Amino acid sequence: MKIYIIGAGPGDPDLITVKGLRILQEADVVLYTDSLVNEELIAKAKPEAEVLKSAGMDLDEMVAIMADRVKQGKMVARVHTGDPAVFGAIMEQIALLKKEGIGYEIIPGVSSVFASAAAIGAELTIPELTQTLILTRAEGRTPVPELEKLKDLAAHHCTIALFLSATLTKKVVEELKSAGWSEDTPVAVVQRATWPDQLIVRSTLANLEQDMRSNGIRSHAMILAGWALDPDIHNKDEYRSKLYDKEFTHRFRRGVKP
Repeated sequence: MKIYIIGAGPGDPDLITVKGLRILQEADVVLYTDSLVNEELIAKAKPEAEVLKSAGMDLDEMVAIMADRVKQGKMVARVHTGDPAVFGAIMEQIALLKKEGIGYEIIPGVSSVFASAAAIGAELTIPELTQTLILTRAEGRTPVPELEKLKDLAAHHCTIALFLSATLTKKVVEELKSAGWSEDTPVAVVQRATWPDQLIVRSTLANLEQDMRSNGIRSHAMILAGWALDPDIHNKDEYRSKLYDKEFTHRFRRGVKP
């Protein structure tokens, strides 16, 4: 007995994996996060499937439904937005399902962080500039562990992707500045990445709070910060990968001596 936990991707119904779509179409029961998952995707479930919205349910209700249906011999698909591994709140569901003797299989999805990078045409790891990406969130009502304060993470001066932080931009700016980030550090904000009403805002650390306010962005937004987000990065020859350099050798290609 098991359920399938499917990453639906960021919004565009075409950005689900082939495997995820197949399971969705085969499932007898589909329980999905209706506040975030595209209805066009859920419409691909088979006509006779039981389709349930989870936004109004608490944890116990959701797990009780999944456990009941699985025990009836039905195939259950639990559909989450983005990729379930990142801020997916799946751990507590899995814990209760295990108590019921029910297993699970996770089908990964396209995370909003990578959909946002694609939307702005960015590579988040740039040779000679930054080779690290930190996925985190600003501290709000939900605390973060003491060793994961944004100021401390930002001390690495790498690319940072901030989930669930659109209402905390003042705190974000203060923390990054405290870590030594300059006011002209590039920032890109993508609201509702890949949805028809997707909104992209290019800003800097100095202007981020005002730009968020003037565009009315308070939810469903990914904040990407760091010099990898520099809109002019493509014109800077000093940041080039060695992978395709004609002098760089590997087992599939011999280098060419100058």
